[in-house]
Amino acid sequence: MGAEIAQWVEQAGPAVTAAVSAYGVAVLTRAQDAAADATVGIGQRILQAVWRRGDEAKRAELERVVEEAADEQDERYTTAVLSRLLRHAMHEDPDLREELSGLLSALAAGTVNITASGERSIAGQYIGTAITGDGHIPPQP
Repeated sequence: MGAEIAQWVEQAGPAVTAAVSAYGVAVLTRAQDAAADATVGIGQRILQAVWRRGDEAKRAELERVVEEAADEQDERYTTAVLSRLLRHAMHEDPDLREELSGLLSALAAGTVNITASGERSIAGQYIGTAITGDGHIPPQP
């Protein structure tokens, strides 16, 4: 179980670090901005899940660590501090471990945003045949 947690923390580290860098200690209580970068959003959701499950003492410790990490200029240090905190929280709470694994799966799956703009524009992640305009004859199979 320790190896799984270590691997998870390694994968989640950049998202959590990005969230702390973007929002500082406010990441624990701030509502997620719909326009936030996907990585920052996942990191924020990870930290808020740890926050929600903690008692008053654990919340105070989390807030202290996040505040310290937000003030730090060395991203490697920030990632290390936050990773240690996440490993500890996951070892203590199997339900949290399951919840956080699901959040990281969303990050691994990635998000695709596709935008089409203008008259007769089309957009899609996978498009077979696309014909726009007038007077075209669809290809025959």
